[in-house]
Amino acid sequence: MKIGVFVCHCGSNIAGTVDVKAVAAQSRALPEVAFASDTMYACSEPGQQGIIEAIKEQHLDGVVVASCTPRMHAPTFMRTLTRAGLNPYMFEMANIREHVSWIGKDKTANTQKAADLIAMSVAKLVQNKPLIPKSFQINKRVLVIGGGVAGIQAALDCADGGLDVVLVEKTTSIGGKMSKLDKTFPTVDCSSCILGPKMVDVAQHDKITLYAASEVAEIGGYVGNFTVQIKKKPTYVDWEACTGCGLCMEKCPAKKTPDSFNENVGTCTAINIPFPQAIPKKASIDPSTCIKLTKGKCGVCAKVCPTKAIRYDMQEEIVTESVGAIVVATGYDLMDWTVYSEYGGGKYPDVITSLQYERLLSASGPTGGHVKRPSDGKEPKNVVFIQCVGSRDKSVDRPYCSGFCCMYTAKQAILTKDHIPDSQSYVFYMDIRAPGKLYDEFTRRTMEEYGARYIRGRVAMVYPKGDKLVVRGADTLAGAQVEIDADLVVLAVGAEAAAGSPQLAEKLRISYDKYGFFMESHPKLRPVETNTAGVYLAGCAQGPKDIPSSVGQGSAAASKVLGLFSKDTLQSDPQVSSVDIKRCVGCGKCIMTCPFGAIKEVDFRGQPKAEVIETVCQGCGICTSTCPQGAIQLSHFTDNQILAEVNALCPPALSADAVLLERVKEEVE
Repeated sequence: MKIGVFVCHCGSNIAGTVDVKAVAAQSRALPEVAFASDTMYACSEPGQQGIIEAIKEQHLDGVVVASCTPRMHAPTFMRTLTRAGLNPYMFEMANIREHVSWIGKDKTANTQKAADLIAMSVAKLVQNKPLIPKSFQINKRVLVIGGGVAGIQAALDCADGGLDVVLVEKTTSIGGKMSKLDKTFPTVDCSSCILGPKMVDVAQHDKITLYAASEVAEIGGYVGNFTVQIKKKPTYVDWEACTGCGLCMEKCPAKKTPDSFNENVGTCTAINIPFPQAIPKKASIDPSTCIKLTKGKCGVCAKVCPTKAIRYDMQEEIVTESVGAIVVATGYDLMDWTVYSEYGGGKYPDVITSLQYERLLSASGPTGGHVKRPSDGKEPKNVVFIQCVGSRDKSVDRPYCSGFCCMYTAKQAILTKDHIPDSQSYVFYMDIRAPGKLYDEFTRRTMEEYGARYIRGRVAMVYPKGDKLVVRGADTLAGAQVEIDADLVVLAVGAEAAAGSPQLAEKLRISYDKYGFFMESHPKLRPVETNTAGVYLAGCAQGPKDIPSSVGQGSAAASKVLGLFSKDTLQSDPQVSSVDIKRCVGCGKCIMTCPFGAIKEVDFRGQPKAEVIETVCQGCGICTSTCPQGAIQLSHFTDNQILAEVNALCPPALSADAVLLERVKEEVE
């Protein structure tokens, strides 16, 4: 076998702490190495062309590139081998940047370690075999999970691109958190005016099938061929018959139902349409407060409904859909602010969240847009905003910045002045983070034109004093303690992953971080992709972000789906596991440990055996390390290949007989 080794300088990234020329010289002495050289930038066009020319001139059978991370650059070099006429799997990559040059300054030690890593790669490459991917047909339909603004954008872009879209939303209307907002920053324009047309487009698009009040129950299959079970929750109203006239709401006697859409700052009836612009604009019954469903009495809504749409006997329903790709846009929730007992959240009625304040500001809210204190209905004159409640705070395990809180607080301070001209807003902040277009100008406008007083410091406590709330904190710029008599306190509560995100991630077989946000494949180069092929991320499902970023990511996810479906067939990655049927004892350990559900039990001559579903397998290798019989091998990472690498680094010790023979030879000599 003739192997070529190419050692990259990577500018000074590698050459600064590794003697690249010496490494190339050492590599020439390795068995099977027919050619070795150093190159300034191996991944550049001239660098790749040099590899192609060497393959052809030296008649190389395989290539080792020693440079940076394989995760980023291995596909690039594998395509280079393909252009040169070699099988792309006759390639190995030694990471001498992240694993060597970036972690040590000792040039001598680094040079030796780089040479050792190349020796390991060469030893493995000798064991490599050409692999051929298989082609399979794909189902050109897409599932979008979550009907917030990111999910709406992804669904519309996919549908406009000619794809059939299945949109699943767990609440009774799409719109997400944006539908609860009064205005948006930095333009202070109506949120519903922006979102409403897109919601209507979803309802009227002939390519979009909407499942509201539904959740994803199970997901099976693989990229191009997913099978999804959708659980439709009972709404106790036949939505085919319901016209959304609202007569049932007018007559319903159960008028004290907590209104979740209005963040519980108001109440609604047991049968309800969440807001005037809801899509679908259909009524649904809360079974926990409906008198008919809890006590068997009433039934007023069924009597007054002109279309006879009420169905008290409605049951949960499972619908199965087949799709080829999935976009996850599950949004976010607000963290539990009641853990901040010093702020009085959940204890004092006039301490509310930023989202509750949005509903008080909104014309469609419980107060018709008239800002009133929840405790007594009076108009507040002094409003105190407290920033970073559940953000950048390790004490409540929320060390990350939620990103949009600084901006929506500035917006709410402006709206407060618009609603109550003689009011005064105070903002306690840690730092102002306003990096978006026109964002910094917007916060300055809040201070300079609307007179909001920004106080840099944390609030120590909030406590009642008469009909007021005393906010005690520190002004770190003035170096003084501050006390403000507030009529209303608004907590800028940070974002956390939507409830049920870890469970959904397990169904999707994708990764999530310790806070429940879904993990992207690469934070810079693949920000909307996951490590499970065919599953993409959009919006706050991946991490906190504002509306423009969510919309942009929704479109980005849609573009990835459209790109995926631009072909009629896909090629499976041949780096998958396979079972040696003779060695398999049918213990089932591989089936239990496979995170992708890629192994199934089959009957072989009356005995249970394991079988790998190649199109589902992601090549993680967990089954290989789990199998007690060594019956499963992962292509391109077999036991022999791994052992070859180990032996190249640490040659196997001599047997006892060989050691004795060596001693005899020494004595004779």
